[in-house]
Amino acid sequence: MKPFTVHRGLVAPLERVNVDTDQIIPKQFLKRIERTGFGQFLFYDWRFSADGKKHPDFVLDQPRYEGASILVAGKNFGCGSSREHAVWSLADFGFRAVISSSFADIFANNSTKNGFLTVRLTDDQVAELMRRASEIEGYQLIVDLEQCEVRDERGFHAKFVLDEFVRRCLLNGLDDIGLTLQHEAEISAYEARHSRPAISQQ
Repeated sequence: MKPFTVHRGLVAPLERVNVDTDQIIPKQFLKRIERTGFGQFLFYDWRFSADGKKHPDFVLDQPRYEGASILVAGKNFGCGSSREHAVWSLADFGFRAVISSSFADIFANNSTKNGFLTVRLTDDQVAELMRRASEIEGYQLIVDLEQCEVRDERGFHAKFVLDEFVRRCLLNGLDDIGLTLQHEAEISAYEARHSRPAISQQ
């Protein structure tokens, strides 16, 4: 898992609340067995019409937001079903973090396990970032997990709170497997002490 320390990127505003996981990645695209390739289907029903043509007015398809890696969204982002594919599609599209005033717990947990950062700010702070991203061409933010703060070069500065264990995992790029492998020496020693007896052949 790629560590998350300090990230600077272009910001895209998604001025919608209660964005659920079926809107993030519709159910018909969940058949893939890899974790990659989901980005093309991100927000599919908002980005494409029934005949497969793009809606040019959707925020992520506007040229000014091409290459955005930080999404600012309305409250209760990631609600609905628990599909991990929602995080995979956001990451595969190129996002490294989502900023909102609230997240569904399961979505936030899935994000942690995939090296994807969910940043909780106040409603007023999120509204201000939405305004700046909408009004300022090429607006960028710095998301600093080392200092637990979000800032720009125009005077915006906000602290955020994150569970310290979650923060350590993200900073070090540790998913569940990585955490287990930190104890590889102890695991190997245990296995050596408790090796299976050889099966005698009659």
